[in-house]
Amino acid sequence: MTPALKISNLCAQEDTATLLQDVSFSAACGEFIGIVGPNGAGKSTLLQSIARIRSNIAGDIEVFGAAIDSLSSIKRARALAYLPQLRKVHWAITAEAVVALGRFAFGKPDRLSPQDLEAVENAMVECNAYAFRNRPVHMLSGGEQTRVHLARLFASHAPIMLADEPTAALDPKHALDILSALRRKADNGALVIAALHDLDYATRYCTRIIVLDDGLVVADASPNEALSNEVIHQSFGVHAQRVGERGMTALRLTTLG
Repeated sequence: MTPALKISNLCAQEDTATLLQDVSFSAACGEFIGIVGPNGAGKSTLLQSIARIRSNIAGDIEVFGAAIDSLSSIKRARALAYLPQLRKVHWAITAEAVVALGRFAFGKPDRLSPQDLEAVENAMVECNAYAFRNRPVHMLSGGEQTRVHLARLFASHAPIMLADEPTAALDPKHALDILSALRRKADNGALVIAALHDLDYATRYCTRIIVLDDGLVVADASPNEALSNEVIHQSFGVHAQRVGERGMTALRLTTLG
């Protein structure tokens, strides 16, 4: 079966700095892949490269068997949606209008069809953002803005969804709600790839984890296998202990000192 996404020997540089080194993996619809690693490991660079935000890259990226650069911008937008890490809005546009941008690949956001309107409303409800749909997005809190932009991602109905730190600025309840929503997207057939900082969240919600360190893939497996004590020790410089009961396991991290 053709994978939804295939990355082959992906490399990225910024001036003289190497950001990604021969990253290769394939991913199928139905997976929720967490990209984890220490600061500067290449998590955001990887997502930006897949989304074609970065141009200074080498290697091959295929989407459903087609080279990504062979796709028109519309076909690419319908296949793949991207939530960036920095998503501040500084102009007076409503939250609902921001979410409607997720329907850009299907027509003009200012001329939404009934199907578009339904997609926007459902996405805002799913992300707990519907209550402030008519408020200017720049007047919302950081956490509320995060939920609005995630709703934009969901409104796209893209089969591949990339999210860079989707729980940034969220309180614990909304972080868990959003991760649950991302997992539901995967369970319903989407390929979800998210850069995450919280290893416990990644272990609990992802079906697969890729660990990056210094631009290299150092682990790619199920959560418990990828985030072994040895990998956590070597890549993150901390001790890991798994605690839990009744089938629920959490990671407890402590410093090496």
